[in-house]
Amino acid sequence: MPMKVLFIHGLASSGAYKMASSLRILLKGSEVIAPDVPIDPREALDLLKGICRDEQPDLIVGLSLGGFWAQKLRGYRKILVNPDFHISRLLRTMIGEREYLSPRSDGALTFTVTETLCDEYARLEASEFDGLSSDEIALTTGMFADRDEMVNCKDEFERFYPGRARSYPGTHLPNYTEIKKYILPEIECGL
Repeated sequence: MPMKVLFIHGLASSGAYKMASSLRILLKGSEVIAPDVPIDPREALDLLKGICRDEQPDLIVGLSLGGFWAQKLRGYRKILVNPDFHISRLLRTMIGEREYLSPRSDGALTFTVTETLCDEYARLEASEFDGLSSDEIALTTGMFADRDEMVNCKDEFERFYPGRARSYPGTHLPNYTEIKKYILPEIECGL
């Protein structure tokens, strides 16, 4: 059944990230919206809330930092893939100018990490799980790679979303085969 999916990429990435392409191939006939999310957290949240308001996606899939953003978009069915609920920690190790790892539609090649940016993310993290209702918990699934070399927020996810975590064999950034074999069935089970 065709659906509208919002894919939210991870840090230093873009809507052109290969997982968006994989979802388009695997979800034939479905629309996959994959914006370039700004590094500034206020701009990012405003953009994503606007897309949700205007597009009314049937599903949100967020990868890593995208899982952090997806968790904040309440009222939508979502799958958080290896979400990073403490991105400020990683960002504090990256102060300075950084390169994007996939092409951005605006042609930007770099972004800048500052202490102020880290503090803004930390403020968002402090209230991340506030006000979760039983309906919101039921709308959210977490997918966690068993060999994630970058982040592991599974235990924290399970505290706030009991019974909603799933493990799969893989690393932080799932490849096409892992998406098809482990994430696609989670997508399809909600249809």
